[in-house]
Amino acid sequence: MLQHGRNLSRCSQRFSDAVLPIPLDRIVTGLPDPEAREMVDEVSAGRLTRLRVEDVMTRAVVTATVDTTFKELERLLAEGDITGLPVVGPTGEIIGVVSEADLMLRSEAGGETLSGWSPAARERRAKSAALTAGGLMSSPAVTVEPGAALAAAARMMRRGGVKRLPVMDHGRLVGIVTRADVLKSYLRDDAEILTDVVEGVIRGRMWIDPTTLEVEVDDGVVSMRGQVERRSEVEIIATLTRGVEGVMEVESSLTFRFDDRGVQPPKEQRHT
Repeated sequence: MLQHGRNLSRCSQRFSDAVLPIPLDRIVTGLPDPEAREMVDEVSAGRLTRLRVEDVMTRAVVTATVDTTFKELERLLAEGDITGLPVVGPTGEIIGVVSEADLMLRSEAGGETLSGWSPAARERRAKSAALTAGGLMSSPAVTVEPGAALAAAARMMRRGGVKRLPVMDHGRLVGIVTRADVLKSYLRDDAEILTDVVEGVIRGRMWIDPTTLEVEVDDGVVSMRGQVERRSEVEIIATLTRGVEGVMEVESSLTFRFDDRGVQPPKEQRHT
């Protein structure tokens, strides 16, 4: 567990550009500001919002055609140390995706006849008898654009029940992104996270002396204790901290001196 706060050594690592740049004078005043609120909400959507698919995708993609045989598919997966690959047509268009699970279905079936008449059962039966990628693949393929947010790609994989997405740019295959690529974005050292929170969020964005607060990071979980000036700052600090790359959870015990929830901006005076 790494710590920072009173009587604790100061983190000296350089703050990375992991925190969304929100104009400080518009979020620490405690005054309503719809545009600033929208930017804060963008951070709360998660640390993956700043990463794009193109930042983590594999660009050298191993592909197959509809005529690629079962044995050749096995070889491609083994040699590439991958668990799935896109199936492309004559002009490079994506037709489907073949995964290890598709190959396992045929291997496990052997000579056994699969029963059932549901769409899923019929699909399993067809794949168990297939000899080429055209029969084994799942189609149509779920694809994503290189400029899409990594968070959006993660949601697409979860909702579609797939582990990889071919990346298409104007109809051209330019890469592939997998669940493993998404998970790697969470893997940061606690010391790096602590630096970004202390130097980037607390000192850099909020202009608060970090020695007045206690911050700990343990396996990506950030704990905070201490007192700040305004109630709105408690929420903003927690929100910005959740936006730091690698933060898994924020446990905030911050208190405040002044509740600014009811503060209204001064009305504009008209000069006659």
